[in-house]
Amino acid sequence: MNDDIICAIATSRLEAAISIIRISGKGCIDFVQSFFTGNLNKKSQTISYGYIVDGEEKVDEVLISIYRGKHTFTGEEMVEINCHGGVFITNKVLSLCLKKGARMAEHGEFSKRAFLNGRIDLSQAEAISDLITANNDQAAKLALKGIQGNITNFIKDLKEDLIKIITQIEVNIDYPEYEDIEELTAEKLLPGSVSLRKKMDDILDRSKNMHLIKDGISTVIVGKPNVGKSSLLNALLEEDKAIVTDIAGTTRDVVEGSIRLNDIVLNMIDTAGIRETEDKIEHMGVKKSLSLI
Repeated sequence: MNDDIICAIATSRLEAAISIIRISGKGCIDFVQSFFTGNLNKKSQTISYGYIVDGEEKVDEVLISIYRGKHTFTGEEMVEINCHGGVFITNKVLSLCLKKGARMAEHGEFSKRAFLNGRIDLSQAEAISDLITANNDQAAKLALKGIQGNITNFIKDLKEDLIKIITQIEVNIDYPEYEDIEELTAEKLLPGSVSLRKKMDDILDRSKNMHLIKDGISTVIVGKPNVGKSSLLNALLEEDKAIVTDIAGTTRDVVEGSIRLNDIVLNMIDTAGIRETEDKIEHMGVKKSLSLI
């Protein structure tokens, strides 16, 4: 599978000054050279000017960046075509790549190849996705630390500490007769084990905080009917998201919206007013409100 040449539009599919089509795979530089008028026989990380052509027809005037060797993002040859950013022309260049024999990359396949080729580990691959979807400054900083290998190094240190403890235990069990081996007692073993456990608990707590920063905090607006829950939601969102009337029990289903409070996203949820009711539909709304609480 990794011998395939894959391609995809790496920028948003919107009208812009420039669009980038990313191509990766063994022989992709020679592949692009076959329909490019400039010269790509240059060193890695260089840019060449020319035209993308389909036979005798000039398709677009472009700049092409080439990346050779194992130190590219995917760990294999890569090419990036910088074409004009119109939706039509970008799709036309992409279609030409597919016509010439490349295939469309699957979602996340460039990162997948980087992982399979040993350029990044799984935590770094996940951090790339987190950085792309980050919706606040704090989430972006955390994702960037993940890409830089902070999580990998932390886990590596934990693993080394754990192996050290296990090795000491196994040596004492397997070779109790050896006099030159330090005898392992609970007093010697427990401090290191407790410290390791604390580090693991800390990383789990930090992980929970990261999820809150990344995904936002679910915030339920709860109260009796007609006390202003929907009005509060609309005021916070600065739009008429929920229907507001002076009739008690107007809100019968969940109404949602998100607001930003500094670097934290609050996922606001307006609910049905909680009361005893004979109305079957309103009762279902009250039941849903209680479940959200």
